Amino acid sequence: MNEPTVPTAPAGSSGLVSERTSGYHVPAWVELKGKDLSTLTQADRLALFHKILKQKIHGIAFSPYLDGQKPGIEISEAQIRDRLAIIEPYVRWIRTFSCIEGNEQVPRIAHERGLKTMVGIDVGDDPEKNEEQLANGIAIAQAGHADILVVGNENMLRRDLTEGQLLDYIARAKAAVPDGVPVSFVDAYFLFEQHPAVAEAVDVLLVNCYPFWESCPAEYALLYMKEMYRRAVKVANGKQVIISETGWPTSGTAFGAAVPSYDNALEYFIRTYQWADEDGVEIFYFAAFDEAWKTGAEGDVGAFWGLWDSQGTLKYS
Repeated sequence: MNEPTVPTAPAGSSGLVSERTSGYHVPAWVELKGKDLSTLTQADRLALFHKILKQKIHGIAFSPYLDGQKPGIEISEAQIRDRLAIIEPYVRWIRTFSCIEGNEQVPRIAHERGLKTMVGIDVGDDPEKNEEQLANGIAIAQAGHADILVVGNENMLRRDLTEGQLLDYIARAKAAVPDGVPVSFVDAYFLFEQHPAVAEAVDVLLVNCYPFWESCPAEYALLYMKEMYRRAVKVANGKQVIISETGWPTSGTAFGAAVPSYDNALEYFIRTYQWADEDGVEIFYFAAFDEAWKTGAEGDVGAFWGLWDSQGTLKYS
């Protein structure tokens, strides 16, 4: 039986927010390739989830905020250490999103704990804040605590920087960091097709792939993500492609045919990491924790993307 065809996103369009309007050991769980997870008991599916997590996933999006907190407050080192301790046994890399307000401490602490770091410099429509972010991010890389330095996140999607401004920030970072530290930028996979100069400027292509935000039904989500990845590889011109974000929410309002639920999110995670292992794809899952402040343009669903809840309890226990 042939797999159903899932349409690719139209050029210039995506469900991602802003336009989001609307000698290797093969793990045992790989043997379930192609198996309909709905035929497994819930206990078996949870066991499979824990096997994957215990063997450590490649990476995860990490923000240290607790309930009642959001960007704009200063984060303490003690809080960062407490939050990192929860996820440390299960991941190899973390991805951060800011280099100010205490977040600049995260890469150093993560390195102390044996984690690799994709360090995010948050730039946007505030030039003064951009300079602070850029200076701190470069300092982190010069101190040896950035394994990949990321200048900007979804700025082409939000349109809060011109392509020229973005390329200038990337060039300044590349000129300042030590040799061997890749410098990149993160955005929706399809935008690198529309901005080849950005794809050319980065050392590695970092793409966000969200079948959920393109209204894809859960049963076709992995098939769709593979197509997103294929399109990114096509414009990478031989550079490595890393999926810098993907995930599925456990609660909230449906987005078209994409329905948030505990079961859909569980299956999406399992399928994602089966594919990652089979095809050697490096993936940063979104996200470590539920974050109540992340609603706004995303609606109520924005608060429920974590593998752990906001209190630090693993949802799939």
